[in-house]
Amino acid sequence: MTSATTRTARTARPAFRCAECGWTTVKWVGRCGECQAWGTVEEAAGTAPARVTAALAPSAPARPIDEVAVDAARARSTGVGELDRVLGGGIVPGAVVLLAGEPGVGKSTLLLDVAARAAAVSADVAAGGTGRPVLYVTGEESAGQVRLRAERIGALTPHLLLAAETDLATLLGHVDDADPSLLVVDSVQTIADGTVDGAAGGTSQVRAVASALIHVAKTRDIPVLLVGHVTKDGSIAGPRVLEHLVDVVCQFEGDRHSRLRMVRAVKNRYGPTDEVGCFDLGDTGITGLADPSGLFLSGHRSAVPGTCVTVSLEGRRPMPTEIQALVARSPLSSPRRTTSGLDGSRVAMTLAVLQSRLGVTLSTADVYVSTVGGARAVEPAVDLAVALAVLSAVEGKELDPGIVAVGEVGLTGEVRTTVGVQRRLAEAARLGFTRAIVPARGAGDLRAVPGLSVHPVDSLQEAAGAAWRATAVVREPQH
Repeated sequence: MTSATTRTARTARPAFRCAECGWTTVKWVGRCGECQAWGTVEEAAGTAPARVTAALAPSAPARPIDEVAVDAARARSTGVGELDRVLGGGIVPGAVVLLAGEPGVGKSTLLLDVAARAAAVSADVAAGGTGRPVLYVTGEESAGQVRLRAERIGALTPHLLLAAETDLATLLGHVDDADPSLLVVDSVQTIADGTVDGAAGGTSQVRAVASALIHVAKTRDIPVLLVGHVTKDGSIAGPRVLEHLVDVVCQFEGDRHSRLRMVRAVKNRYGPTDEVGCFDLGDTGITGLADPSGLFLSGHRSAVPGTCVTVSLEGRRPMPTEIQALVARSPLSSPRRTTSGLDGSRVAMTLAVLQSRLGVTLSTADVYVSTVGGARAVEPAVDLAVALAVLSAVEGKELDPGIVAVGEVGLTGEVRTTVGVQRRLAEAARLGFTRAIVPARGAGDLRAVPGLSVHPVDSLQEAAGAAWRATAVVREPQH
């Protein structure tokens, strides 16, 4: 064999390519050497000469952008107010929404409720002769299991069509027959394309199934809701290209020991990505919580040592959260530091500031700090409430139940400003709180909130004084 022939053979030798980032290698490996993803390296065709695509006449001429009709692209309500909040007012015809979350968090229950509400609207329209049904395709459960869940949550309606399928071609056939106004697929990892090698849920299969469903959504103007699985680290299972192809990616979060569920958009082509929807998952289904404040505040309104209320932000939504602290003498040489719902490292730094700057002895005590109702408050703005709750537990002195505290505590003991203070104060006043301890920096730019007196402080020592002073000197904010 000549050297030219050898070079030709080497050039035509099949290579392997990562489906995630495009990294290539001459031999198969289990893990990509560029993005470190497992199982994404696939065999690719050998290098071929570049081909030039011939130009074709467009099916329709390009138009000025101000002449493009937008009525058909406006968002329509899903019937679930909290989901509409996250999506930016509703779902757009032709949009593909991916809802991902851990097993048992309530993804199927939520989308079955959305499908039933959309079907009820279609039934009303059908009375005028123009209604189209809603198609719910389940690949994880049997049709009977979904029917039982529908009975439990009150989602039985004749305009909701149900199909248990795992084959993509059959699914597309159902779409052709039903011509639905909404398509729900539960889940995208269970559907397989018979023309693509690999098992359902694999990289190639998920890409092919998602591409086919997106094509159906765009060509028919059918909104498509996809359920997605997540891996053990919380990321969406399958190729990363799946998140790039769809229009909206929502994360469904919640502690399995709590009824609270949250939906947040991490990608949204039609609306904001800083909104959060709150839901209550109960025995009779899942319901939206327009005002979830009661879940994060304890039932007692009397003063109890070791408690302080703060207002955290979930996206743009203020969430009142009660911080509870317990300080007990420790029999151990290394006292315990236990947190629940809070950032453990930030709590440890706050305890160190209390001991170093205020002289609070914590080196011989066990400290337990927790939120109420399974809430998660990990932003720096809750530091001040944690510090006051621990200080209240150490001193055995209760705080006024009408106080809220917002601010980040620095290592030097100063109270730093945080974002969204105005929204936090407005929510605190709505819930009946009368005093607020906030960072002094930026307090002069705040608008006055009726019924709420504001105590700006520069340091943790000032905050402690303001918290237990009966008649504090209040610097009124500017109007």
